[in-house]
Amino acid sequence: MRVLLIKTSSLGDVIHTLPALTDALRALPGIQFDWVVEEGFAEIPTWHPAVANVIPVAIRRWRKNLWQTFRKGEWRQFKQRLRDTRYDLVIDAQGLLKSAWLTRYVKAPIAGLDKASAREPMAARFYDRPYAVARGQHAVERLRQLFGQALGYAVPAGLGDYGLDRSRLLEPDSGLPFVLFLHGTTWDSKHWPELYWRQLAERMIGRGLEVRLPWGNPAEKARAERIADGLDNAVVLPKLNLAGVARVLAAAQGCVAVDTGLGHLAAALDVPTLSLFGPTNPGLTGAYGKSQVHLAADYPACAPCLQKKCTYRPTPEDQRQVDTEREWPMCFTRLNPERVANQLGALLLAKEHP
Repeated sequence: MRVLLIKTSSLGDVIHTLPALTDALRALPGIQFDWVVEEGFAEIPTWHPAVANVIPVAIRRWRKNLWQTFRKGEWRQFKQRLRDTRYDLVIDAQGLLKSAWLTRYVKAPIAGLDKASAREPMAARFYDRPYAVARGQHAVERLRQLFGQALGYAVPAGLGDYGLDRSRLLEPDSGLPFVLFLHGTTWDSKHWPELYWRQLAERMIGRGLEVRLPWGNPAEKARAERIADGLDNAVVLPKLNLAGVARVLAAAQGCVAVDTGLGHLAAALDVPTLSLFGPTNPGLTGAYGKSQVHLAADYPACAPCLQKKCTYRPTPEDQRQVDTEREWPMCFTRLNPERVANQLGALLLAKEHP
């Protein structure tokens, strides 16, 4: 059976789809998926044994340069590739109008979430086989249920399996045991205070661990350099692609992450990870897997607010108790470096003595 899967972005969403592929491969040995995914994430599907071909798209780039896209023929080539391949089924696992639109070019039944289940209900109009999947569940479980209904098998009980072979990523590392700090994220409100990262680095180094800091853009590089400045055994890594970050993650003793796609990659690679949540809800999109611990800010005034920018106005009492210039957003003051260091220490100890 050959299935076209459409799940284009984001990084976390792409990773959340992997356990559903594992379920399908175990229920239907020999099934093959071709996966339509944003070009920046195209490497991830290749790591799963159920994926035969990856079909990159560049919707974000194409939108910005429509004339260039048509002139180079990229859109035409993409459509032709879908039309030339025979599929038994299409699964739109995104549930958005932009993903549903891509299904128009495939001559096969189209499955997806029904209008009550999809993020954008209008997307369900494109589907021949819409399925109901209850909201309020973790994204991984919702995808597992969609695949089970679309392909006709019962979803296995228990935690989903990402199905990745970590041994492909492991490389010899003769250095100190290390923890990775995934400090970069998209929303301003999801950033743990830089002061806290610095203090946590000092604590981890004091316990005999090396701290490694990846980065993906100039702002993240500058932050990593400030965190590591003057600290022995704090290392700012060179710029890495996704495969490079994955190799570092696979060798790490543990990881501390804010709400970021790389935190989901750590979970997929079974790396013990402590994830820090302020404005977002870990129950729906938190890191999913074994050895994953979530610390959610329980600031009573607003968390989780689900806002990209913090709009909280500090009170005079707040300003007396904390440095609001350096300890911001306020919700993260509930997750101070001492608490995080203690929790991370417990997580690493559990790894050593399962």
